[in-house]
Amino acid sequence: MSTLKDAACGRTVRVTRIIGEGAVKRRIMDMGITKGVQVFVRKVAPLGDPVEVTVRGYELSLRKADAAMIEVE
Repeated sequence: MSTLKDAACGRTVRVTRIIGEGAVKRRIMDMGITKGVQVFVRKVAPLGDPVEVTVRGYELSLRKADAAMIEVE
């Protein structure tokens, strides 16, 4: 199992599942990160927090904790 937190900078990955439930999962999905969507990892801050990605044509910054909840392949 690989997560968005572990994805290398410059890679495009596909979301397979969002771990978690309730308000946190809903917030991630409201940002456009849903099962099957392509996510391009733009850059990762030196300490890993935040992770900057491009999803559905817009740029998004995610906390490391949120990125760890997104399974990718």
